[in-house]
Amino acid sequence: MKKMSEYIISEIKRDHIMNLLKEGKREDGRGVDDIREVQISVGCIESADGSARVKVGKTEVIAGVKIIPGTPFGDTPDSGVLTMGAELIPMAHPMFESGPPGEDAIELARVVDRGIRESGMVDVKALCITAGEEVWMCFVDIYALDYDGNLFDAANLATVSALRTAVIPGEQYGKGENRPLPVTCTPVSITSVKIGNDLILDPNFDEEMISSARLTVTTDDDGNFRAMQKGGKGSITRKELSLCLDRAVEKGKVLRKIIG
Repeated sequence: MKKMSEYIISEIKRDHIMNLLKEGKREDGRGVDDIREVQISVGCIESADGSARVKVGKTEVIAGVKIIPGTPFGDTPDSGVLTMGAELIPMAHPMFESGPPGEDAIELARVVDRGIRESGMVDVKALCITAGEEVWMCFVDIYALDYDGNLFDAANLATVSALRTAVIPGEQYGKGENRPLPVTCTPVSITSVKIGNDLILDPNFDEEMISSARLTVTTDDDGNFRAMQKGGKGSITRKELSLCLDRAVEKGKVLRKIIG
């Protein structure tokens, strides 16, 4: 399977997008710093302990949370476990194939995981049942259902929304009453890509494929920067970095209102 970055866009399409950007325009009518319409629905997987389905434009992602009791890691005996995995299924795009997760799926899971973990969204200490013996283990599975660019932000929104509504199934395992997963904040990622000398937010598929660099920035409720991931072979200047950071704070506030 080709990596996303190796997918080829025609020169005609590339020139058309770049010419539009010179005028501050995009194919779908958005400005350079506009994000697509976001739709979020939660509780969409009955068998999961928390779930959410998110659409960002035509990009669609679903995330499911499963929480079970298990043994803590030796170096964190009093902390629960939080792990994430992502799968890019063939129905989402012709470039995706079935089989073990490829580099793009692994990177997607890592970027989402880092933003949530570094923000301390889930209070893993509160997931301890008996220190050194038993803790709650929280597994998050992310699936791309339809890919039209910017899986990073769509996956972040789906995962965050699923975790915010997740319930620890204490009654099912004889571990007390059911209770909400202990959540402390709502980390939101905002992805910018560089096309020529322009930086745009929330790229669609064609824009993403012709970009030279990508920067995903995750902020918490107070606008603090919690994680950052650079992608692509191109460079980002200090001035461009500053713009990406400012936009991440601004748009993060907008998306938190949508998450609710």
